Amino acid sequence: MSAALTLPISPGFRLDGRHALVTGAGRGLGLAAATALAEAGAAVTLAARTLAEIEDAARALRDRGLKASAHAVDVTDTQAIAALMVGADAPFDILVNNAGTNKPGPFVEVTEANYDLVMGLNVRSAFFTSQAFARRLIVENRPGVIINMTSQMGHVGAARRTIYCASKHALEGLTKALAVELAEHGIRVNSVAPTFIETPMTKPFFEDEEFRRQTLSKIKLGRIGRVEDIMGAIVYLASDAAALVTGTSLLVDGGWTAE
Repeated sequence: MSAALTLPISPGFRLDGRHALVTGAGRGLGLAAATALAEAGAAVTLAARTLAEIEDAARALRDRGLKASAHAVDVTDTQAIAALMVGADAPFDILVNNAGTNKPGPFVEVTEANYDLVMGLNVRSAFFTSQAFARRLIVENRPGVIINMTSQMGHVGAARRTIYCASKHALEGLTKALAVELAEHGIRVNSVAPTFIETPMTKPFFEDEEFRRQTLSKIKLGRIGRVEDIMGAIVYLASDAAALVTGTSLLVDGGWTAE
């Protein structure tokens, strides 16, 4: 009689007992990420500059029986971010760097103000928020997860999006560098790179029918993304199901970058 077969046990996607911080969490992709993490069992702190917006979002999550709180903070204020990390009762286990912006326009017309705005929010804030997050985990000898919200534009180029592409390529590079440096501390670092998702930030773009047509011609699955499309990717990368995944970008782009 042969010996009983030992089957592998899935690590699962639950996040019970973990505390997550999501920046830019009041709406769009940030709210979707916060909701996904909370549904998986994490206690989620929603962070953004507009307190009323994130308080409403946190309340809606609590009304569904989920664990959520709001914290007003400007992620470009490195001292405020450091204070949030240090002041938390326990270290955050999961960080989603979602806060970001875009100022599309012809390259030759890009202003220094718009360059500094996009690079400051998309790259600088993610850099120093990740630094503050990692510092506390390292001091307390705890593992953790950083998920950077990048874009398919961190893998390709596009006209009228020079600053945005530069910022997202930089964030992809930061993801890889942090994955290498923080691995010895048990901190995994990955990115989620969506295609065009219909959000309050992108909605005005799609009012241009030619822009919508060109966008759909690039997305092989034939539709604009929805915020729900990134939720599974966020939970996967945050969970033990991705325990051996670090330094990678999970493209949720409908096939845009496949050719």
